[in-house]
Amino acid sequence: MPPLPVDEARDFLERHPDIASIDLLISDLNGVQRGKRIPRENLEKAYRDGVNLPASVFALDILGNTIEETGLGLSSGDGDRVCRPVPGTLMPSPWLRNGRQAQLLMTMVEVDDTPFFADPRQVLSRVLERFHRAGLTPVVAVEMEFYLVDRQRDELGMTQPPCSPSSGERASHSQLYSISELDEYADFLEEIHSAARIQELPLDTALKECAPGQFEINLIHCDDALAACDSAVLLKRLIKGVALRHGFEATFMAKPYGDEAGSGTHVHISLLDEAGHNVFAAEDQNPLGTPRLREAVAGLLALMPASMALFAPNLNSFRRFQPGLYVPMAPTWGYDNRSVAVRIPSGPNEARRIEHRVAGADVNPYLLMATLLAAIDHGLQHRATPPPAISGNAYDQVAPSLTNSWSQALALLEGSEVLAEALGRDFLHVFLANRRAERDRAMQAVSKLEYDWYLRHV
Repeated sequence: MPPLPVDEARDFLERHPDIASIDLLISDLNGVQRGKRIPRENLEKAYRDGVNLPASVFALDILGNTIEETGLGLSSGDGDRVCRPVPGTLMPSPWLRNGRQAQLLMTMVEVDDTPFFADPRQVLSRVLERFHRAGLTPVVAVEMEFYLVDRQRDELGMTQPPCSPSSGERASHSQLYSISELDEYADFLEEIHSAARIQELPLDTALKECAPGQFEINLIHCDDALAACDSAVLLKRLIKGVALRHGFEATFMAKPYGDEAGSGTHVHISLLDEAGHNVFAAEDQNPLGTPRLREAVAGLLALMPASMALFAPNLNSFRRFQPGLYVPMAPTWGYDNRSVAVRIPSGPNEARRIEHRVAGADVNPYLLMATLLAAIDHGLQHRATPPPAISGNAYDQVAPSLTNSWSQALALLEGSEVLAEALGRDFLHVFLANRRAERDRAMQAVSKLEYDWYLRHV
């Protein structure tokens, strides 16, 4: 019999007598970690009784302001809900307070312990129920791109690449897949891997990406999609914390530099049946996969336009969608083709899977995964048929059609009955109200470029 939750807390405290306090974390709509810090003597109580947080934590915009239009603020009394620990996520945070800090993921429930509709983790759990009822288990892996930036801004107050810890020279070249660049940042990367081992995060590979200061770290595939997203949100926190210890900042902005590649979140997905067989892998070893693989692809392509507000959740997200920078601009797919939105990677037949390449690094992992799985379920349920797979450069063959307008993306999401049913209508109301309020505020800001271009010339 698995240990009772309070036993997990008691065992942790016995094994870590130096831990002084624990951060209780919950991901808001933007994937920002909110919560409370408690002393170690309160941990068992948090496991036993939960911890109260206002439901309006899911009404917060990126600046932490409550968006009243969500209905979760003062109009409803700004009441509390209970947050329960996520088993298995209580771990030390070795980069904080000389190893005397720990962290614990939480998820929000109603007073009767039913899921709270606006918690992104519970939204994903809702979608996963569809697969469980169908006897299918998603196997997923998350790839995360990010930039290291100098903590000092340039002479114009803008972000700039970091200086190499070994040479002291500021990064200025792409150096895609460069091993020497990994060597230059070896201390930083090794501390990430060391901290990830302590936190039992399943790290796979690290690589130098295609812009100055840009890296990618991948997580090993997992047959528990909730746990995979837990790992992704915790890895993001870990990377940002370790970067600060090394004198950098790590950013998961989708487009920190206008003339460089953006950062994305790629997700690999396969499905196992009740016997543990990959339903995307053809019995005759056909590298093109099975009809169910193509149905899943068709669902992803069909819902891609309506999903853009979830894949690109903020103003900066849409700056990433520019020609020539390896970002999908249309609902396309192909085999072993990195110019498409949905790629079927090469490799062993038993590992046949889908790679989704559209979302930015700034996405909420729970909402991204929920959206992708909802689209796959849609394709499977309707036995949908995708258009022909693309060979060669998709950018030269298919005109851009995915919106790069934040306002239009929100309108397309609002009009999707499929996503409203899958993610929850109440959740979608909160998400749309939150994002529209943030967009309205963003549109009030006038940029330096507008003054440079228009102030004297119009």
